Amino acid sequence: MVRPGRRYVGPLDCASFHDRTQEGSMDQRIIDLYDDFTHGGMSRRSFLDRLAALAGSTAAATALLPILQNNYAHAQTVPEGDPRIAAQTVDIPGVQGLKGYLVKPSNATGKLPTVIVIHENRGLNPHIKDVTRRMATEGFIALGLDYLSPMGGTPADEDKGREMIGQLKQPDVIASGKAAVAYLKGLPDGNGKVGAIGFCWGGGAVNNLAVNEPNLNAGVAYYGGQPKAEDVAKIQAALMLHYAGLDERINAGIPAYEAALKQAGKTYEMYMYEGANHAFNNDTNTARYDKDAADLAWKRTVGFLKKNLA
Repeated sequence: MVRPGRRYVGPLDCASFHDRTQEGSMDQRIIDLYDDFTHGGMSRRSFLDRLAALAGSTAAATALLPILQNNYAHAQTVPEGDPRIAAQTVDIPGVQGLKGYLVKPSNATGKLPTVIVIHENRGLNPHIKDVTRRMATEGFIALGLDYLSPMGGTPADEDKGREMIGQLKQPDVIASGKAAVAYLKGLPDGNGKVGAIGFCWGGGAVNNLAVNEPNLNAGVAYYGGQPKAEDVAKIQAALMLHYAGLDERINAGIPAYEAALKQAGKTYEMYMYEGANHAFNNDTNTARYDKDAADLAWKRTVGFLKKNLA
């Protein structure tokens, strides 16, 4: 069951915020503020000023930052040296400089389904690499695609990563996705079926890849931006769409997208996780991670991909 969201009013002191976070609840205004900041809605200075106003002081705001930001020390659900997998960095033909993190089950027999894992708006960071390894332990050949690799690769600085994502042109994003599909489709140990799973920015990239790549067999978009309604008829892939109940920014596009999917007779499943926030799957982010929603969505995702990529 997904926990219901809870809201608090008034400035927060650090101890109060920490206690509430430990209980699994927090001031929704702070989460919304951080979401606006991470998606280009304001400068870092404006974000910190507004956070200080909510927290009650600059010192309190500074103390909250580790809770709001990703902590990649938690990005080792499947360690890099896990004996169940074999991982390497590979070059993807078709786009100059494009690279990916390819992870395969180490003891698999026969040809396996393949999946592109598409990162958030920070690039191919340790968390998304871990998600890629998780996919491999589920029996897929998984490719964590670094959309920033043609620009020199994902930086360690998240603010720089978001800046680089903002510089990407949509035709280049689509070209990289199509190159990844072709690469996976041609792997000798793959079964010729290709899926994609993406989060946040990556969820939107999955939706747009489905519009532009007829060889994509299945797509899973976590809280991703929707394509134009007039383009939905081009989709050939089966889709699974996960949305967070408190994610007003992304959810505003759901009605038009679902209406277009129904009108075009497309195969899709849509789930709303009430009480969950945008990025609820990211277990390196204390403020927004929702284990109940993440576990349920992951179970649905794996089953969906196994069914449609068999």
